[in-house]
Amino acid sequence: MTRLGYGEQIRRWRVEKYKEQDSLMNARSSDVTVITAGSKAEGLTCYFESDRDDILVLEGIICVEAGIHLHTIPNGIGVYRMDTHAYSGHCRLLLERQARKHFKIIHNALCDNGQGDILLSSSLFLNEMSAVPHTKSVVYHKPAGPSLPTSIGREFHSDNVCALRCHCPSILQRWASRPRHWPSPVLVQKVVSLGANVTAVGFKESEFKHMEWRIGFNTGESELVNNLNDTQAKVYVMLKMIVKDVLRPSKKEITSYVMKNIVLWQAERNPQNKFYAQSFLHWLHDGLRALRTAIVTKQLSYYMIPERNLMAASGLTYRQQSHWVEVITDMMAEGPWVILGLPKIRRAVVASPEPMLWYSMKRMELEMLNMEYFNRYVNGVLDKSDAILQEIQRRLIEIMMEIKLRMIEEGCAVNDLTDIRYRMLK
Repeated sequence: MTRLGYGEQIRRWRVEKYKEQDSLMNARSSDVTVITAGSKAEGLTCYFESDRDDILVLEGIICVEAGIHLHTIPNGIGVYRMDTHAYSGHCRLLLERQARKHFKIIHNALCDNGQGDILLSSSLFLNEMSAVPHTKSVVYHKPAGPSLPTSIGREFHSDNVCALRCHCPSILQRWASRPRHWPSPVLVQKVVSLGANVTAVGFKESEFKHMEWRIGFNTGESELVNNLNDTQAKVYVMLKMIVKDVLRPSKKEITSYVMKNIVLWQAERNPQNKFYAQSFLHWLHDGLRALRTAIVTKQLSYYMIPERNLMAASGLTYRQQSHWVEVITDMMAEGPWVILGLPKIRRAVVASPEPMLWYSMKRMELEMLNMEYFNRYVNGVLDKSDAILQEIQRRLIEIMMEIKLRMIEEGCAVNDLTDIRYRMLK
């Protein structure tokens, strides 16, 4: 798994590079803060391996729990009161104070509930965001939940989720005060300090879902995953592979987010010294067992707000339940051989050691150079006379030519260097 790009060193490097990228992008705008989330923020996927998840936080607005006094919030900041009388982990937003800065998107999503309250509609907000003028080079796809997916060519795919900042100390303190083996008190306080956000999606089975917003902790969750040790991170990656390549849900009945929560619960409930390289298969089986239970019972508590059931309204059918339970049970019975059922792992295991090591080194260098190039692009450094940029471009071409020649030697006809780059980093 380390040679496939899931090792500790490259994982930590990716995390830092995406943080750097966010800082560079946010230096350009005061209206929206971009936060890389998901597998990219966790350093657990290669450059083109999965979609990029971006949280776009509108500045100048905050949503607060009951009991938070307006005088504690600076003037000019728009304030919405969170009505949490909804399905756990969701809320409705009641306008308390208009923001000094006018957002047309927000204004057009306001509704009168007929009782003297002004509410911010999640469905109208999403409609307004979808109607924002498009950039010509970007292809905009049909919204999926709170996400507005986009793509540029076949390489760059992004799930963009617009969000509002959320101040919910009581929810975070309930999470922080739980008895646990992990995370450490220092990390717990850091997660609390990172706060929360709300995104424009209600509970699927709610009568008022068009008015509801979902409470999330993206930055805090990324920080937690980034503090998993090497064994825990690899269990998480392997569980995601099993869902994608073996179970293959067609309508997101089971998602990688479910796997993340299983691993976080594992980490919290067990001593950290039990997670070491030789225990990998034990914890993989434990994760599979937890997944099987979640499928059978349609119940898995959200790590940050346990009252919220991540399997509620998942759309799981009885037929899917029966089939997936049987598949997972068979996988668990296979013991260590279970990993050979995953195409990516199987190819790496049967590959000759020397070519695999060579491939791994080239892929890692190619990814690092691409990230450095993109961060310079974000920073506005695209002067063709720039010596560092020239050296990055030269080395990129050199690596792709080396790969091309090796592929030709092994009987594979390839000509397009761009295609080689994409396939190496996917």
